[in-house]
Amino acid sequence: MRLTLHTDYALRMLTLLALEPEELHTIASVAQRYRISRNHLMKVAQTLIQAGFVASVRGRHGGLKLGMDPAAIRIGAVVRATEDGFAMVECFDRRRNTCVITPACGLRKPLDEAVQAFLDVLDKTSLADVSQVPGKATRMRRLLTEGTAAAV
Repeated sequence: MRLTLHTDYALRMLTLLALEPEELHTIASVAQRYRISRNHLMKVAQTLIQAGFVASVRGRHGGLKLGMDPAAIRIGAVVRATEDGFAMVECFDRRRNTCVITPACGLRKPLDEAVQAFLDVLDKTSLADVSQVPGKATRMRRLLTEGTAAAV
């Protein structure tokens, strides 16, 4: 299973917003701190805003902040909101399936169960669980700050 860059960037953005909840973050500043594409991050932000994970504050001193408590944001929900689907193999997509053994294949069920198990683990994990780990949160903030200083 591989997640898209869209999901990866969404998780990074949410992590930063959870690490620094008192600040408003612009897309440009998030992109700079992570050294990732600003254009791609704009699409990610839109997805997260539409899903309610992120709130946008408009105006001259506006920016992005979490739209809810980090403990309420489940990583599984974020992954579902940012991924197009979970078709690990062709037969998972009924419209595009051309595999001739689909009616007799025994792989579909275990692969489907594996995807569900993956999502079940992520559903048990909150943004707070991954962003507010004692010791690691401070280190993440420092790494993101050092990245900004190095890029300037």
